[in-house]
This record gives sequence, structure tokens and C-alpha cells, in this order.
Amino acid sequence: MIRWEAHACLPLHPQADFAPIARFHAAGVHYVSINIGMDMNPVSQVMAVIAGFRATIAAQPERYVMADTAQDIRAAAAAGKLAIGFDLEGAMPLLEQPEMVALYRDLGVRQMHLAYNRNNSVAGGCHDEAQGLTPLGRRIVGAINAAGVLMDCSHTGRRCSLDIMAASDAPVIFSHSNPLALVEHGRNVTDEQIRACAATGGVVCVSGVSIFLGTRTPDADDVACHAAYVANLVGVQHAGIGLDISFPQSGLNDDPPGDYDPGYWWPKSAGYDRGISRSTYPSIESWQVLGEALQRTGMSAGESELVLGANMMRVAQRVWG
Repeated sequence: MIRWEAHACLPLHPQADFAPIARFHAAGVHYVSINIGMDMNPVSQVMAVIAGFRATIAAQPERYVMADTAQDIRAAAAAGKLAIGFDLEGAMPLLEQPEMVALYRDLGVRQMHLAYNRNNSVAGGCHDEAQGLTPLGRRIVGAINAAGVLMDCSHTGRRCSLDIMAASDAPVIFSHSNPLALVEHGRNVTDEQIRACAATGGVVCVSGVSIFLGTRTPDADDVACHAAYVANLVGVQHAGIGLDISFPQSGLNDDPPGDYDPGYWWPKSAGYDRGISRSTYPSIESWQVLGEALQRTGMSAGESELVLGANMMRVAQRVWG
């Protein structure tokens, strides 16, 4: 069965070391979605990151495969390779042009959301005043559906996420979001959002970030608890895993160029410290015991396989083809 990691973060630098990604593969993961930019990152930086990451992947064909389809993931797994896709966190790198969606898809972006914590001209962020999906945002949702890209609502405001899920013609996911009912935090999602996501046929992938899990030293059991909440609320076919582990690397400055205020994007009022969350994560190797942890919540072995990857494979098969 396929193991699907819905969101991981290398430094946003063309020379980022892929050693953590190799560790995912060693831990039994078959597909990883890697972030290549957020709303605060200009297109010049995003494109340099995409070029650098693609070059690293192409230089190691014995180890990595860029995934275009769900079948590519199955083929990579059968060949002992790790399939990789990119994700874009926010619509600002689209430059208000829906046509940019297809370009990013051609460069490897397989999932995309429209706001990173803050409002923009397209969508509302989860750490800003309530804002729905704008008319331009509706056009961009249509472009995302047409391009066969996964529509992602993580980091998006609650009102806006409901608008997106109502507008989308394809299943919508939360690639790294946790239930608000378990931990009160602006990044976590309400039962209403979880139900709306399930109604599209989508998946809520729970993150391993300590501040969203409500524990200082999270482990596989903490992640499983949040996944089980989603499964019990809307059905096990709508739960997944997106640990959202970040891997800072010495000597690589991946800050956006120019006037950049971390405190704006990660406000102290939302529980972040000095602009960036002082969070911890489960280890990558926790993937090796997540199945057992899910079964300790009462899931069967077959149900745990759905959460670990089969659910996201189902959605990718429908959206990517």
C-alpha cells in the first residue's frame, strides 16, 4: 500500500539538501509533496527553487521520480523509488493570472492553496479578518480544477475555505491541518470545514506540528489521535497524513528578498514566537509506526492503510488522472 506524505518543507533555496527527503523514503514513504513557495516569496525566488529542486531530482533518477499521475507513484514504488510533487502555498505567486496555474503544474506543482495565513486579492487567510473567495479567486479555483491540480485549503480562512469547497468541481484537501475541536488554534479547522471537505470527496491530512497538536514533544500517537478524530467525524476515507516537518539547513538563507516581516505572516497574537513558531515535530521515522498508532485508536489494519496513503491516492487518481 502507498504511504503518502502530503506536505514537507525544505529550505526555499535552490541548493537545499534532499537528505531529509531520502529519509522519508527509508521510512517507507512512497510519495512526498514538497513546498516550493508561499505568498511572501516572489516569483523570482519560487522559480529558482523549482529549478534547483528539479535539477536535484533529475540528477538522481535511481532514487527520485517527478510524479505526474497516480500511476507514476505506483510505478515508482514498484521500482523502489520515491515519487515527488511540489505544492504552492498561496495565490500571490500567480500574479493574479489564472493562466499561471497550468504553468506551475507543468513545472511539477501538484497541489495549491490560495492564501498563506493572510488575506490577498484572491482569498482569505486564517490569521486575518474574515474574507471570502473573491471573483478572481473563483476564476483561479476553476483554473486549478481545469489543470488537474489538487485544491488545498490549509492556511486558508474558515469562511474562504467553505467558499472554495462550494466552488470546486473536484475533491478538495487540507494537506496539513488539525481539528479545532482538539486544539484551539487559528490554523486548525472546524468540524464544519472538515464536513465540507468530506462532502467534496476530499481528505483532511493532519499535521505533526506541536503547536497544532497541543503537545510539546509530538509523536505518532498524537498524530493518530487527530487523524482518528477526523475519521470518527466524517469517515476514515477522509483522513490522511501531512506532517509538515520543516528542515532548516545551516548556511542557507531562504528568507524572501527585500522588506520581509515574519511577524506579519506568523503573528504573535496567533501564538507564534518572534514571527516563526518554535514548534517541534515527530521524527520522519515515526512513519514506520504510524500504522500501529492508528490501530491503537481503534482502526483496523485496512482502515489505517486508507489514512496512510490510499485516501490521497484515490483523490489524486480522480484529480490528476
